[in-house]
Amino acid sequence: MQVTQQRYYTPEEYLELEEAADYKSEYINGQIIPMAGGTINHNQIALNLSTDLNFAFKRQSYRVYMGDVRLWIAQKRTYTYPDVMILADEPEYFDNRRDIIVNPQIIVEVLSKSTKGYDREDKFEAYRTISTFQEYLLIDQTRIHVDQFSKTGKKQWTLREYDEEDEAIALVTVPFEISLQDLYNKVKFEVVESEGESADVEELG
Repeated sequence: MQVTQQRYYTPEEYLELEEAADYKSEYINGQIIPMAGGTINHNQIALNLSTDLNFAFKRQSYRVYMGDVRLWIAQKRTYTYPDVMILADEPEYFDNRRDIIVNPQIIVEVLSKSTKGYDREDKFEAYRTISTFQEYLLIDQTRIHVDQFSKTGKKQWTLREYDEEDEAIALVTVPFEISLQDLYNKVKFEVVESEGESADVEELG
């Protein structure tokens, strides 16, 4: 992730620029950072998960948001766009703006090569300052692999890893389960046989 310019922007300047921009950017304590472009795999995984979540919660109070809803993290002075967010109840809006929320319970990020380190470390650290935040999923788009972090106490989190197609992910803080086969449905992985040979494609679903 590269900073567009080495200058400080106020949150108000960022929001004004973002409304006129042709692409989305994050705001991190004064810096505006363009978001990496999405891939077919990234979109498919987020869509698979969001679709199943929305169906499972259609008669419950949980809310599911995908991609375009902005999150404000006050303690880190950060605006970001998580791939998927689950809210336990009604959204709480920042500064009466209905495009900015502050109270996710679960956040999901589909990892890309350029952001996976940031998503695992600095972004997770920022998310942990949100009082309502209880669970974090990191989904690899290049292979079958999911890391599930769930909060067990103050400053305490547990990790569970999933890497087999016949496994199912059960969320800890909401009543929802999805198989990895469904999560990765129609996702195509590139498989390189050996150095110098062209890549094959393996598709789930």
